[in-house]
Amino acid sequence: MQAWQRFGDFIGRLFAATTPVLVALAVLFPTVFSPLKALVPAMFAVITFQGSLGNDFHTLAESFRRPRPMLIILAVSAVLMPLLAFALGSLLFGGNPNLVTGIVLEYCVPVAVISTMWISMHGGDSSLGLATLLVSTVLAPFTIPLTLRVLLGAAVEVDALGMMRSMIVQIAIPALAGTAVNHFGKGWGKSKLSPAISPATKVMLMLVILSNTTAAAPYMRNLTPQYIGVIVFIGLFASLGFVLGMAAARATHQPTDRMATMVFESGLRNISAGAVIAARYFPGEVMLPVIAGTLFQNVCAAFAGKLVERMRNEGGSGD
Repeated sequence: MQAWQRFGDFIGRLFAATTPVLVALAVLFPTVFSPLKALVPAMFAVITFQGSLGNDFHTLAESFRRPRPMLIILAVSAVLMPLLAFALGSLLFGGNPNLVTGIVLEYCVPVAVISTMWISMHGGDSSLGLATLLVSTVLAPFTIPLTLRVLLGAAVEVDALGMMRSMIVQIAIPALAGTAVNHFGKGWGKSKLSPAISPATKVMLMLVILSNTTAAAPYMRNLTPQYIGVIVFIGLFASLGFVLGMAAARATHQPTDRMATMVFESGLRNISAGAVIAARYFPGEVMLPVIAGTLFQNVCAAFAGKLVERMRNEGGSGD
């Protein structure tokens, strides 16, 4: 068991270095890794389950009773980031409405399921992370069409039922199951089960990155100067969510565990949801900025995790 856990720790330490390699492999060999897509919902469910093992129903309820950090995350992710995406996207790529639409769509989708994995890896407040993830996903069928209509004038009818069904399978059921295991097991889930399955979920995260990034391969192989500009922009903008999350946590004097949660949930977006909406309702070019996010957000998360750990070691709790 100790060797297995050392393996998990080894993977965690190397995420910042290995994530760009995973992205490059997926772009170069999409046919090799695209079959993993069929496993992504199940892997998301396991990742959510493991990320929930640090909770019990008392701490989860506490996150709703004291919602200030949650409201800050939602304000950054669902309001500030879409507004900045629209303003900067229009300034830089206003001559191409499809690219602007894709940039805005990328940043009005809900918090990513894999945020629970990053939060767990870096000692974040898992109860706050889970509560915010649930609220963000429940609101998404309403906030996505509203944001697109207000900023772009685009009328989109999101498949609310389908999104809710996906949320129940990938988030709600495994989250409640993990919380129940730890709650009724009086901490056994957090102390025993979570460390036992954590290395496996880290491997799953790597497989999810490989799978999701394969969708970017066709666009990466047919680049124009404007497309390169969009990809560079998304790469820089992807880091902004993490920076804003950390700035908000510092400004409101959050302890380090909540700061970690605010960093990851302000920066990580459910790109799969954005890709589905782009494919269903918009011209193909809209997909490029959305999929470009897969190239960068986990790389940014890996470096953000290193910064969180450094601040924790230096005692920078924000208290």
